[in-house]
Amino acid sequence: MNVWGIHMGVHVGSNPIEKGYIGIGWHQLGDLSLVGNSRDAFKMALADKIDYEKKGAIPVHAGVLYRFVEEMAQGDIVIYPSKSDRLVNIGRIVGDYEYVESDQHGYPNHRRIKWLDSFPRTDFRQVALNEIGSAMTMFMVNRNRDEFLSKVGLSDFEVDLADTEDDNDDETITESVAQLAELSTQDFIIKRLHSRLEPYEFEHFVAHLLECMGYKTRVSSQSGDGGVDIIAHNDELGFEPPIVKVQCKRSTGSNGEPEASQLLGTLGEGEFGLFVNLGSYSRPARLLERNKTKLRLIDGDELADLIMEHYPKMSPKYRTLLPLKQIHVPDL
Repeated sequence: MNVWGIHMGVHVGSNPIEKGYIGIGWHQLGDLSLVGNSRDAFKMALADKIDYEKKGAIPVHAGVLYRFVEEMAQGDIVIYPSKSDRLVNIGRIVGDYEYVESDQHGYPNHRRIKWLDSFPRTDFRQVALNEIGSAMTMFMVNRNRDEFLSKVGLSDFEVDLADTEDDNDDETITESVAQLAELSTQDFIIKRLHSRLEPYEFEHFVAHLLECMGYKTRVSSQSGDGGVDIIAHNDELGFEPPIVKVQCKRSTGSNGEPEASQLLGTLGEGEFGLFVNLGSYSRPARLLERNKTKLRLIDGDELADLIMEHYPKMSPKYRTLLPLKQIHVPDL
């Protein structure tokens, strides 16, 4: 049983989970089952159909395509870290290769998947998250496969490590360094806030971050806040609009449309709603945000980015909680 990792763009949202598949691109090649059953055949097809600036990328991409069509097998496990909701999705391959020309997200090459479960990234050790943070579109999960398998009640009864030849070139390694640095920092921030702060302390942290961004804030009492944890405003006394009502959730899971609607229901004239959590939001919640100009949803990734942006202004108390230092990584 092989354990595969796969990346798909943030634009696919929850579609692969809801419809039970994984997909990869390279639409220029058409139906991959017609290319041939060797890596060399895929190399030739890529060189013929795509104008590569760096020829070293051809064997890397050929390896991905060959594995997706020829080496992936029914019964293998797939780990898909989705970017849209910060969840690690684990499933089992239940179908052979399919070419779906009508795929709306630019991934016409499919495999059917029975998804077993989804977990917040905070459920895994950082070393395991780093492994599935590979810059490759598709890759083998070897070193930490036991950790992922145990989450869905599977034992690692068969180790079948696929050939890893041609899986890296200089550009891929460089990109991986930059991506892993960003992901690791976001994971560190979210895990620290979740493990070190109680819910009411998290509200005070968010209020402090808003103050670093130029707002005046008041944190509601621990009981009877009516769904509003923080009141933020621009003037000293808070009489002049706009007034921002903030709801804070320390959860690393997904918050839905009902919770966002509850915050909207507290808003009066000249007031706006800000929902902050450490996890993600459901598709209906994001659609509500899109249709309501008074509502803004901040997820774990966005919160981490805001913290890094305003980190120099933060108090020593919170910089001790989140010890960060500036580094330089390749910017691709």
